[in-house]
Amino acid sequence: MYLFLLILHVVVSLLLIGAVLLQSGKGSSLSNIFGGGGMETVFGAETSAILNRMTAILAILFIINSIVLATVPGRLTTRSIIKEEAMKEQAAPPPAAPALPEVPAAPAAE
Repeated sequence: MYLFLLILHVVVSLLLIGAVLLQSGKGSSLSNIFGGGGMETVFGAETSAILNRMTAILAILFIINSIVLATVPGRLTTRSIIKEEAMKEQAAPPPAAPALPEVPAAPAAE
């Protein structure tokens, strides 16, 4: 499932990039490069409304998919270094207490 969501995220990202680039800007967008204003008649008279709606839908899909990918654990997020170190500490025997040096007994008072 994680792989499917990741592939969907890449596809939605590419479509969103394309939708943003196809929108007519202030005379310097990608739609004006390929033949002037010819792109405006591909979808009919309301091309800007269709592209705006498509961009909004793709942006919503992108945001929702980003949140789902962040919350659904994948194969890469199942390994925890902190948990591995805690398991190593539990499995290792405790270190031996250092031996105290012997203190000679005080000489007896005469």
